[in-house]
Amino acid sequence: MTEATGAAAPKHPPRVLSIIPPMTQLNTPYPSTAYLTGFLRERGVDAVQADLALALVLELFSPTGLEAIRTRIEAIPARQRTPAVAAFDGQFARYQATIGPAIAFLQGRDPTIAHRIASRAFLPEGARFASLDVYIDPDGGDPLAWAFGALGVQDKARHLATLYLNDLADVLREAVDARFEFVRYAESLAMAQPTFTPLAQALAGPPTLVDETLKALALAAIDQHKPQVVLLSAPFPGSVYAAFRIAQTIKAFDPSIVTVLGGGFVNTELRELTEPRVFDYFDYLTLDDGERPLLALLEHLDGKRGRSRLVRTYVREDGAVRYINLAEPDVPFAEVGTPTWDGLPLDRYLSILDMLNPMHRLWSDGRWNKLTVAHGCYWKKCSFCDVSLDYIGRYDGVAATTLVDRIEAIVQETGQTGFHLVDEAAPPKALKAMAEELARRNLSISWWGNIRFEKSFSPELCLQLADSGCIAISGGLEVASDRLLKLMKKGVSVDQVARVTRGFSDAGILVHAYLMYGFPTQTVQDTVDALEYVRQLFDAGCIQSGFFHRFVCTVHSPVGQNPDEFGVTLKPLPPISFAKNDVGFIDPTGVDHDALGVALNKALYNYMHGIGLDEDVRSWFGSKVPKTRVPRNFIARALDN
Repeated sequence: MTEATGAAAPKHPPRVLSIIPPMTQLNTPYPSTAYLTGFLRERGVDAVQADLALALVLELFSPTGLEAIRTRIEAIPARQRTPAVAAFDGQFARYQATIGPAIAFLQGRDPTIAHRIASRAFLPEGARFASLDVYIDPDGGDPLAWAFGALGVQDKARHLATLYLNDLADVLREAVDARFEFVRYAESLAMAQPTFTPLAQALAGPPTLVDETLKALALAAIDQHKPQVVLLSAPFPGSVYAAFRIAQTIKAFDPSIVTVLGGGFVNTELRELTEPRVFDYFDYLTLDDGERPLLALLEHLDGKRGRSRLVRTYVREDGAVRYINLAEPDVPFAEVGTPTWDGLPLDRYLSILDMLNPMHRLWSDGRWNKLTVAHGCYWKKCSFCDVSLDYIGRYDGVAATTLVDRIEAIVQETGQTGFHLVDEAAPPKALKAMAEELARRNLSISWWGNIRFEKSFSPELCLQLADSGCIAISGGLEVASDRLLKLMKKGVSVDQVARVTRGFSDAGILVHAYLMYGFPTQTVQDTVDALEYVRQLFDAGCIQSGFFHRFVCTVHSPVGQNPDEFGVTLKPLPPISFAKNDVGFIDPTGVDHDALGVALNKALYNYMHGIGLDEDVRSWFGSKVPKTRVPRNFIARALDN
């Protein structure tokens, strides 16, 4: 018996159900359940999986789901309704008639409706369509012709249908549940929350329509699969509340079902958990890679292993949290098996197009088979990164033959040849070996993934990767400042990044740059200079897409563990019994990085659309900033060298 809930050990053999809780992404399954289900099946476990994130969206955004939203709206006095809610209510009949065809189109099941959607006379248009006003054609023509031309009907319709769906999400958020977003749900209840109280209060509160819908879907999944063990993977703070709601539903329905929580959020933020109330919902929490802890847990539940021999597992005993970790080696990456998507509705995911940039769209458009080339990061030195955690710090590679065996098996199962390599940074040697093995087998796939912009990626290797199916890569340029890159221990320089990214671009591979602002000791001058480097990289065709992240100091990073080395002082943390990750710091520069971030993202958005590349970077800032110190031809000279 588990002390928290009275859950009994399942009868042998247990059926294990892995669930993706809302919210993650809409275009493809989050890979954690596919990894674990494939591994468990290869070990003889009866394992199945379900994606309740996708199921929730498809239920809410359906004719019956919209009817339920409208019912909630009727309880809101007219004067209290937002413009988006009032517009939805006024055009409800059109929304209800078009939601089914729009969803089917985004799923790829009804492509011919694209002509009606692209006409802009079919879908009702709310506030989100105002973003198209910047593209107005002064001659009265199609304002989107620059992006889609005369024959790009499918993509144009996908973009319009995405705006339509975003309008509906705004209505849901403003009228039903303010916590809802397509990629996160109730994120603030979990992210860096020192106590469990806000989450506990929300779970004890009256359910919203979203909660009620999720409850019905969870019960349906339990009825369909009849598991004895349910694994919930919470990769991000925006999936934690829903994971607890699902566990709450399961425990109310059948307390004997064993519930287990794992995933990136647990691995990152719950490493010092002392809150016993968590175990009112979950019988066990596991840390880091799930394979070894799950094998030990299943043996324990089957009576073959005592509780004291669990691995990296939290339990509750006598009202207190206990962490049990019998030292056992992790399952080697070569032996974790091949992911399986069996049981997930691969034809029901939504390919959405929210930004008119060919690289940026890859994250939301298309169903990609997610695969990992190697466990962990081979570099693991970046001072802003959680290099002390297992998923980054423990590097473990695999032979190219094994990797391509997995690729072939996945293509055979899914019938789809697109792969997103989800490594922290895929090693160049491993990618080269993979390309050679793909060529040897004459296997045709498309793939993209994350790398470091290091000199090993020569123009020749870029061409070889392109021949193997590489269509895009992303990598960290971060602050675009050699001084700060050295402080970050990135192991790259700006001119090196220019040459490497140009090599990829010349090979026909799209390039996305991860960028950062607000790093310790970063001055306003540094920020202006970084934007000038970025402008030149776009102008030279080295990169096609990018995103500025605000630097966040975490307790697991070198900055958080050795702040003196980076010239900052950490702010004291409150007493913590639940989540611990982000930590505030005092930077003696005193720069208002948040204000600068508005300008950086505005500039970047325009650069990605080919706008403003000839303008002085100071024009993007709302206040006076210094002139850049970067020579206007710096990147051109680096490329010439």
